[in-house]
Amino acid sequence: AIEIRIQHDDLDQLKAASIEIQQFLNEFDGVFGVLDDMRMGKQEVLVKLRPGAESFGVDGQMIASQLRAAYFGQTADEIQIGPENIEVEVRFDKQEAASLQTLASFPIILVDGSQIPLASVAILEHQRNYVRIQRVNGLRTLSVFGDLESSKISSAEVLKEFRHRLMPQLQQTYPGLRFDFEGEAKDTAETGQSMGIGFALGIFGVFVILSFQFRSYLEPFVVLLAIPLAAIGVLWGHWLLGYALSMPSIMGFVSLAGVVVNDSILLVQYIRHHVDDGDSVHDAVVKASRERFRAVFLTSLTTAAGLLPLLLETSLQAQVIQPLVVSIVFGIFTSTLLVLFMIPAAYAILADFGLVRKHEALAA
Repeated sequence: AIEIRIQHDDLDQLKAASIEIQQFLNEFDGVFGVLDDMRMGKQEVLVKLRPGAESFGVDGQMIASQLRAAYFGQTADEIQIGPENIEVEVRFDKQEAASLQTLASFPIILVDGSQIPLASVAILEHQRNYVRIQRVNGLRTLSVFGDLESSKISSAEVLKEFRHRLMPQLQQTYPGLRFDFEGEAKDTAETGQSMGIGFALGIFGVFVILSFQFRSYLEPFVVLLAIPLAAIGVLWGHWLLGYALSMPSIMGFVSLAGVVVNDSILLVQYIRHHVDDGDSVHDAVVKASRERFRAVFLTSLTTAAGLLPLLLETSLQAQVIQPLVVSIVFGIFTSTLLVLFMIPAAYAILADFGLVRKHEALAA
């Protein structure tokens, strides 16, 4: 869902801006159910005293009390039946209460007991007001809502277009208009911030563990190279299948980061093993890639294949998590292919610069 909150002191300008925003959102394929929360209420009658009404001894309080008694009822008597007291309430019946002609000719009882029609001492104005006027930080606020079909468009795309195309125009047309973006956009920003912190802590944890395992501060970076390689697959998969990047997509990539490093850990460990056995770095990366190709490829292939039913599912429930599945399947597939070439190459480059240990250095 998407929610655009606007604020302004003038209700008419606020409503006019809301109508323009709704028209703009309805132009997008995949956006539906667009509306705002400022709705008109029922027909009302505003009663105002006519100039000179005071000469009849009439004031606003007198009229209000008599109208209240007629329309909402007033206790006229009490009847005792056994141990109970029953109140007798007098009011207009529903048919009379609904008639505006009845209101105009409603008899106002004066102080001396005489009667005068309401229309003679008061002006009756018919109007409709808003059901509810929300205020945030003292400013009148209106929210425009809309639902999204995630397979066609994302809230980020809609808001990007809104900021670029309509927002400057509205600020020029309605000076003083303020904007705040709620709904999925706000939830995505908050979730993304929290997920970003967790992702960074997770990567740091992996780095620390690998540093102790390899007793090196550079070799863990070779292992972590698998993560940006997986990001290539994530972007490619979304482009290929026509999905927009969304929060489930990012969640899939974050979860993928802990999976794709397994293949690169395995490769680096085998390279180190062959170096320890006396092979040169060049021979070690060739042997490790050749020996572990089948294991790395089949492991990743079975993982991706297990998620294919979800990727091919067409139900509405599956569409919610399909961006996550796209990230994992294409991320694993692309990372596996690139890891078998890039990780050995990166290790060999570091060895050429003398940044990782070589068998020759150990032999000396």
